[in-house]
Amino acid sequence: MNERNRKLLLRFAPYFKKYKWILVLDLFCAALTTVCELTLPLIIRYLTDMGMNDIEALTVERILLLGAFYLGLRVVDLVANYFMANVGHMMGAKIETDMRKDLFSHLQNLSYSYYDNTKIGQIMARITSDLFDVTEFAHHCPEEYFIAALKIGVSFTILAQTDPLLTILVFALLPLMLLASMKFNGKMRDAFKRSRNQIGELNAQVEDSLLGMRVVKSFANEDVEEEKFRKGNEGFLEIKREAYRYMAGFFSTIRFFDGVMYIVVVIVGALFMVERRIGAPDLVAYLLYVSMLLQSIRRIVEFTEQFQRGMTGIERFAEIMDEPVEIDDAPDAVPLPAVRGEVRFDKVSFKYSDNNRHILSNIDLVVKEGENVALVGPSGSGKTTLCNLIPRFYDVTDGRVLIDGHDIKGVTIQSLRSQIGIVQQDVYLFSGTVLENIAYGKPGASREEVEEAAKNADAHEFIIALPQGYDTYVGERGVKLSGGQKQRVSIARVFLKNPPILILDEATSALDNESEAMVKQSLARLAKGRTTFTIAHRLTTIKNASVILVLTENGIEEQGSHEALLAKDGVYAHLYRMYSG
Repeated sequence: MNERNRKLLLRFAPYFKKYKWILVLDLFCAALTTVCELTLPLIIRYLTDMGMNDIEALTVERILLLGAFYLGLRVVDLVANYFMANVGHMMGAKIETDMRKDLFSHLQNLSYSYYDNTKIGQIMARITSDLFDVTEFAHHCPEEYFIAALKIGVSFTILAQTDPLLTILVFALLPLMLLASMKFNGKMRDAFKRSRNQIGELNAQVEDSLLGMRVVKSFANEDVEEEKFRKGNEGFLEIKREAYRYMAGFFSTIRFFDGVMYIVVVIVGALFMVERRIGAPDLVAYLLYVSMLLQSIRRIVEFTEQFQRGMTGIERFAEIMDEPVEIDDAPDAVPLPAVRGEVRFDKVSFKYSDNNRHILSNIDLVVKEGENVALVGPSGSGKTTLCNLIPRFYDVTDGRVLIDGHDIKGVTIQSLRSQIGIVQQDVYLFSGTVLENIAYGKPGASREEVEEAAKNADAHEFIIALPQGYDTYVGERGVKLSGGQKQRVSIARVFLKNPPILILDEATSALDNESEAMVKQSLARLAKGRTTFTIAHRLTTIKNASVILVLTENGIEEQGSHEALLAKDGVYAHLYRMYSG
């Protein structure tokens, strides 16, 4: 076994720990089924020997007794096989479930930066189809190799006792078979991995096309999408063609050596029988055991494709599990106490890991409890980035962010984010009902609490007018609701959460004038009494902010009230005149 496979198997082995007794029983049952198979050639040799040398001793009672004995073995084989097929397969399914749970949990902990650079279709392929192969691998891998080792070991012992020279000739062909097959084995593995990666790309492309179907249809670009899909689909076919070419070479080589081993036994065995080195009963038993030996090798060979798929699945699973959790609780992190709402940026600088340019540099800022701070500035000046540092969606490169004097790196992420509410421009609603989407802000909330939150968000009236009211299905990503309705549902969700700190990220920029007016009322009600950060490109919407911060590539260029900044006649005044004009 090469080092790569050994490391992957060591990585996978702990998942068997919970089910070690099931595995032991499964292997015990595998041993029982093997005993049943190994016994038949011995019975046949015994009957053949008695029939040729002592026919008088071969009584009906003896024959029936042997038949009853073998039938009893087959009953044992029946029970053992049922256990292996049922409980053994369930062990594999449970291991797959455990791995999927760990994978999903790890994905939940990965930072924004991972999702910035990874396609969702690739992740979906790894959490579904890759782990399907692991189920079969987890069950069959120990079972098949155990049975093969048992059969090969017992067959070798029995065959060596029958004729050592013939046994050495047969087994001498095995290393040649292995060397010839190894040529194709590694290439099969790489081809299977590339096919997994390509199906992930295909999934990502299909997801992108289907989610953007309204855009596709609005531009009448169905042909463009079909052509993109055709190229990806044919690329997948080419990789499959290569994989199957290596697999065909692999199986053909094994089949050739299979035939060679048979003919060696038949020819050499017949010559030895002519020389009276072995008798006819021994040759019959020898052929049966060689047949069983080759069947075991053939099963291992046939399992090789499944083995490679399983190892590919484990490898792709490990690649995600090895992704570092960039933002995690410090070892000595403590829960953040109930927040009043003071937020302080202490010499904060930030740059993305794949970019050498600082988005924010040496930011010093104190936002008092209950203050409404607006952030304006040109695109790319760091407004959203600054706000994303507060809930630790990204970690500062230098400096500190403090809430009520607590460094946010020293508190648990759950306690930090549970006290921050965010309303974004791009509203995401989960596939489900209106009630479920609002209740997401406070899991376990009563229907009355949900309805109260909806009323505060000016959403109750339109919700009860829907076909099933609060139980109306909103469609994937909320497609059955208008932009304004989705935004008010998201505001209701934050009302239900009731956080002391609020971030409004261009929450009205994508709405029409009527919807914007209604949402602005809801947001004003939501922001009351909370420390609020408002990112806005419509400057008329933030005239009443306590403090307006003007961010540019130089950092906080200006700050002050709307009137003070206009009087200063600087960057803000220029932006305001440009927008108003």
